[in-house]
Amino acid sequence: MSKYILRRLIMTIPTLVVISMIIFVVLRVIPGNIVATMLGGGGGGGGEGVQMVDPAAIEKLMSDLRLDRPLYEQYLHWARGIVTGDLGDSFFRGQKVSEMLRNHGPVTLQISIMAIALSWIVGLPIGILSAARQDSFMDYSTRLFVVLFLAIPSFWLAALIVLFGVLIFEYYPPLFYSHIWDDPGANLAKTTAPAIVIGLGMAAMIARMARSSILEVLREDYVRTAMAKGLASRVVMWRHVIKNALLPVITIAGIMMGFTLGGSVAVEYAFAINGLGVTMLTAIIDKDFNVVQNLVMIYAAAFVIINLLIDLSYAWADPRIRYE
Repeated sequence: MSKYILRRLIMTIPTLVVISMIIFVVLRVIPGNIVATMLGGGGGGGGEGVQMVDPAAIEKLMSDLRLDRPLYEQYLHWARGIVTGDLGDSFFRGQKVSEMLRNHGPVTLQISIMAIALSWIVGLPIGILSAARQDSFMDYSTRLFVVLFLAIPSFWLAALIVLFGVLIFEYYPPLFYSHIWDDPGANLAKTTAPAIVIGLGMAAMIARMARSSILEVLREDYVRTAMAKGLASRVVMWRHVIKNALLPVITIAGIMMGFTLGGSVAVEYAFAINGLGVTMLTAIIDKDFNVVQNLVMIYAAAFVIINLLIDLSYAWADPRIRYE
């Protein structure tokens, strides 16, 4: 197992290098001038903003930001910083990127974990009930739930929850985020609603995947043999069906976890949460290259780790799978 994990980690290095090159180049070809924007001259792609700013000030700022260096030197400097753990500073905020991650990362990570936990707690039982009672009233009811929350946009549901809380219950969520170890009540009051909004959409996807996967496994020969031997339906379901049906469910849940870590910008914005999603959006608007490229690399690394954990979880769900 350890050799497999080491081999997978080594294989991800070229992938991360290619991703870093792509994002580095893409950010440099986006129209606009970050230096002119920072100096108050506008960032239009036509260069008008640059002409309105003192050339000496532009030259000094570009030198300070290392933007006057050749592209390959800028890339190597950034790559060296990633390896050594020095992610550099934000161009606009003058704040270290590592510090921004410490400030904005925990809330996004917590909401993601809460959302994925809720999606399993709600989605998996619904999928099992729907499959076990196919074409019954329970099945049609749960399928209605699935279609409803797959169709409803998360930002609309988030806005609806905020409006209902304010207009009907006169409830205003806390303005600022508190760590759960500092103030659990304020923390949960801030993170529960967005976790529910994201988690319900994920639960609908898990329920849909679980239902189709369980129905497929129920038609397998070994399941019919187990039932023909007189085993109770509940025993067959728990011992023989669910574990084998979990593999695609685990896959889709892991992929959704990766996307959630990127931050749902609309949900964070609706609930006034300054997480990684809003941080990324703000950095893109400001053309803050250093923040954007470091966040993208962190998301890429998170996807790599999540995919590895998904593969390892297959061996737990299906004893026939071995990584030697």
